[in-house]
Amino acid sequence: MALSRGMLRTLIFLGSIFLIMSVYGWNRFYLKRAERMHNLQEGRKQQLKEICDNDKEAISKGKRNLEDLSDSELENLVVDDKHGIIYCYIPKVACTNWKRVMYVLKHGEPYQDPSSIYDQYVHGLGNLCLLSSYPRIERRAKLKHYTKFLFVRDPFVRLISAFRDKFEDSKNDFYYNPLSQHIQLLYDHTPYPPRITFYNFIQYLLDPQTEQNLPFDPHWRQMHRLCHPCLIQYDFIGHQETLQEDAEQLLNTLKLQNDIKFPPSYVNITNPEYLSGWFRKVPLVERMKLYKLYETDFKLFGYRKPDELLDG
Repeated sequence: MALSRGMLRTLIFLGSIFLIMSVYGWNRFYLKRAERMHNLQEGRKQQLKEICDNDKEAISKGKRNLEDLSDSELENLVVDDKHGIIYCYIPKVACTNWKRVMYVLKHGEPYQDPSSIYDQYVHGLGNLCLLSSYPRIERRAKLKHYTKFLFVRDPFVRLISAFRDKFEDSKNDFYYNPLSQHIQLLYDHTPYPPRITFYNFIQYLLDPQTEQNLPFDPHWRQMHRLCHPCLIQYDFIGHQETLQEDAEQLLNTLKLQNDIKFPPSYVNITNPEYLSGWFRKVPLVERMKLYKLYETDFKLFGYRKPDELLDG
């Protein structure tokens, strides 16, 4: 049956109302989401500021300003002059994908898809610009005016990731097998094991001789020692646990959301059962010492103390 003009006008009117309400609903959703993400960022930065202000000298090892940092202490800060960005990369915190983004930005438009960039291009020397390569006066200017960001991760989960990658993955045997043998010889007294245990790795980290002989490998060095968040005022602090959402927010902040798509990443596992499984064979006293070793990272970046591992 044909619709009358009156009925047709009514249907068009109702359809328009539905469309307006739908758009309004989506706008409200995105506005509330943006507000939530903004508040989350402000909370992370406030947490950082409060901890730094309360114990700045202890956290910074007595270094009160950037001038006290050596070139080697700034080698994790990647600079993109085209867009005015500084990224402090932390191994085992999505750093390969963020280096891909920085590589693409460095080479300018038309932007490549970051997912298409091979690992060797972003890990090789000279493919990214480091802050330590600039004269000191330029470093100060860039740190003052550029947008600075970093991504962090639950410290114990990061340790597990580093152990799995460097000591359980056979592709790393060439570089890390000598260290595996050294660790096993020290703590299990057998010179040629097939693999070290996670407990052996913890023993190595807690041994005072480890840090005295050579600074911690960046893959398990404390995050605040890599990025100096009490000396550098970061504009954005992302978390591995909310990586995709944080990456989207950061790209929006940088006005790059229509040009760059952050590569998809796996879901980060941080539940207590996951941690308990890895620490089951680590004695309580060593767990407590390990927490003390990484306590500053837990506090600075707002990660909860893993009481289920430390209360016995």
